[in-house]
Amino acid sequence: MTSLPGESNQPAMVAAGVDVERLRFAAGAGVVLMIALGWLFWTFFRGQVRWAVNYQADWGHTLVIPLIAGYFVYLRRHELLREPFRTTWLGLVPLVMGVAWYVTCTLGPITLRHHNLMGAGVAMTLFGLVLLFFGFRAMRWLWFPLLYLVVFGQTVSERLMNIVTFELQDLTARGSHLVLILLGLDVDRMGNTLYVFDQGVSKPLNIAEACSGMRMLMAFLALGVAMAYTQLRHIWQQAALVILAVPTAIVVNILRVVTLAMLSLVDADFAAGDFHTFIGLVWLVPAFLIYLGLMWILRRLVIEENEGARAGAVASGPPAK
Repeated sequence: MTSLPGESNQPAMVAAGVDVERLRFAAGAGVVLMIALGWLFWTFFRGQVRWAVNYQADWGHTLVIPLIAGYFVYLRRHELLREPFRTTWLGLVPLVMGVAWYVTCTLGPITLRHHNLMGAGVAMTLFGLVLLFFGFRAMRWLWFPLLYLVVFGQTVSERLMNIVTFELQDLTARGSHLVLILLGLDVDRMGNTLYVFDQGVSKPLNIAEACSGMRMLMAFLALGVAMAYTQLRHIWQQAALVILAVPTAIVVNILRVVTLAMLSLVDADFAAGDFHTFIGLVWLVPAFLIYLGLMWILRRLVIEENEGARAGAVASGPPAK
C-alpha cells in the first residue's frame, strides 16, 4: 500500500518495527554528542588528526577507527532500538570527572600535559555522555564500540612506546639477521644495526624505533579486535585471533627489514626516506592476507551444530520411498 503525496509514512515505519520517536531521539542525541565533544576537545582532536595525517605510515589507521566503531554500533542497531532509551543521571559523574581531568591536564603542570592523559579525560567524558543520553541498557551494547574507539583511536606517545619498543627492536634485528643468513647473504649484527656486505663493502642498516614494529603492532591489534568482534562467535576464537596479531606483526616487520636490506645492496638510498615508508605500506597487503588466512583457520576449527546437521542430511541423501 503506497502513501499519497504529503501523507506521512510513519504508520508504515511502525509496522516495519521501527519506532520513529526512538530514531529521532537517537539522531538528536547523536548530534548533541558530536557538537559537545567537538567543542570541548577541539584541541585534542585536531592534534590527533594532524599527527595521523603527518605520520600516515605509523598512525594513519587511527583515522579509520571511528568508522569501525560506528559500524559496531550499526551491527547492534536492532538491540539498541528494541526498547526506549532512558536518561541516566549517574552519567553526569564520569562526565564531570572527565571534563575536570581534561582541564587539569590542559592548564595544570607540564607533566600532565600529555595527550594520552588528556585522552583519558576524553574517554571518561564520552562514556558519561553516552550513559547520560542512552542509559544502562544501551550501554550493554555500546561499551565495546566506545572502548575500541578510545583505545585504538588515539596515538601513543613515544614515552609510553619506548617501554616495549626496545625489546621489539632487538627481536626484529635478531630475526632479520637470521633470515638474511638463511638467504645466503653475508651479514653481521651489532646491537640493533645490521651490516650487509656486498663485495667486501659494508652497508649498515639501523633498526630504528620506526622499524621496531610497535606501530604496525598497534594497527594489527586494532584490526584483530575488529575482525574478531564481527567475524567470530566463540570467545576463545576471538582471543586467539587478537593474540595472533602480535606474532603476525613481528614476522611481517622482520620480512620488511629483510626486504630493505636486500634492496640496500642495489642502492643504499632504498633503505631510507620515502621509499622506506613505501616498503612498509606494501608489506601491509600480504600481512592482511596472512591474517585473513589465520582467521579462516580459526573459523574452520569449529563446526556449528546446524552446519553439521546440513552435512549429515546431504550425506544421507533423500529419504527412502
